[in-house]
Amino acid sequence: MAENERLISSRRSFLRGKFFSPEVQKEKEIQRQREAEEAEARRLAEAPVQYMEYSRKAMAADFVIFTNAGEYENAFDAAIEALDEVSRLEKVLSYFLPDSEISLLNEDGPYYPVSVSPEVYELLKYCGRLYEETHGAFDITATPLSEVWGFMRRAGRLPSEEERLEALAKVSAGRIQWDDAECAVQLGCEGMKVSLGSIGKGFALDTAARILEMYGLNDFIFHGGLSSVLARGARRGRKDWLVGLHHPLKPNERLMEIPLKDRALGTSGSATQYFWANGRKFGHVLDPRTGFPAMNVLSATVLAPTATEADALATAFYVMGPEEAEAFCRERPELGAVFVLPGSGSSVNVIRFGEI
Repeated sequence: MAENERLISSRRSFLRGKFFSPEVQKEKEIQRQREAEEAEARRLAEAPVQYMEYSRKAMAADFVIFTNAGEYENAFDAAIEALDEVSRLEKVLSYFLPDSEISLLNEDGPYYPVSVSPEVYELLKYCGRLYEETHGAFDITATPLSEVWGFMRRAGRLPSEEERLEALAKVSAGRIQWDDAECAVQLGCEGMKVSLGSIGKGFALDTAARILEMYGLNDFIFHGGLSSVLARGARRGRKDWLVGLHHPLKPNERLMEIPLKDRALGTSGSATQYFWANGRKFGHVLDPRTGFPAMNVLSATVLAPTATEADALATAFYVMGPEEAEAFCRERPELGAVFVLPGSGSSVNVIRFGEI
């Protein structure tokens, strides 16, 4: 009986490959792995497409629209028209294009009132209100500071104290003069300039998203680069969309995922635009109240009803820091914020508050 059991056991071992040489076993393992990979490739090839993607480069970023595949027959036409709107707004709002409304305002605005289009006037007035609400932390006239620090040319440099103070004297959105009847703007002094880099992508998302909604698209997510996102409805199989918050020191890693539905998200940080001088790292987000880069925050993320607001407040919160930003959010319960602060070594501390 014991002999029969040994024979049966040996036969099973043989069938399972235990008596094959190591070379044969390795070859069989490679074959099994290859067959598994081919089966997975066939599964992915046969799986239904989940999303449709439409993209265009504008405002130094990739604007990308995602919709659920097959949900809207007119999604292509809607997406192309929305992206056309983003391209149009870039020509209107860009600091770098000489014929844009902003460039013409910067050229003549310090000397006399300059009439702008109603959409630009309303956006500039909104920026003026945010300047007051954030006590100067958000200031579209900080452009002379960005110039003297070299960030407008993406060539960071350490300015002299005289250069910093001279630039700082030209900064203050509170000195802009407004003419509502004529949609005219006059800048506060010679050398004052405005730039909408801290709000332009969000404004473009809100404006272009209205075109998608006009076409009847109720479920989509719209990215303006990696820092501005607007979500409507939900992705297939969920009640919302998920947006990844990346580690500011390790861009390929995600710190967390944030659910987003009928809201917008904006992130401000200096992970990609900075320079080193005298052993210190200086980022491109400047505190317009001091003329120095904001130093104590790695990234600030804001959730808000509109992308315009989320984009702008992300910059303001980065400058303000978590304590001042939390006090701001207590007055605005519809807002949420996530701060990533330096930890020990390469670690980070994450603080969140408000409606996340």
